[in-house]
Amino acid sequence: MEEVWVFHGAGGRFTSGVFASQVQAEEFITRYRLTGCLTKYPLGISAYDWAIEQQLFKPTKPQHYEAGFIQRFTDASQEHYHYDPDDLG
Repeated sequence: MEEVWVFHGAGGRFTSGVFASQVQAEEFITRYRLTGCLTKYPLGISAYDWAIEQQLFKPTKPQHYEAGFIQRFTDASQEHYHYDPDDLG
């Protein structure tokens, strides 16, 4: 399955970059000394459907089927990294 790396800056409402590789993303993050989270997403499928398909999440409550839940869904098992320029020295 193809994948992309998505960077979400701390405090941002929207994604600030989508990259074909982790290396590309980290070059962007390092160049601008950004704070935020970089997450690997499968391409062509939602995080919600992917987590169900991978048996990482099982909807068990009525709200798990509601749009509000699905549109905010993320799964902690997705490969992800946190960045803070203060940690870089």
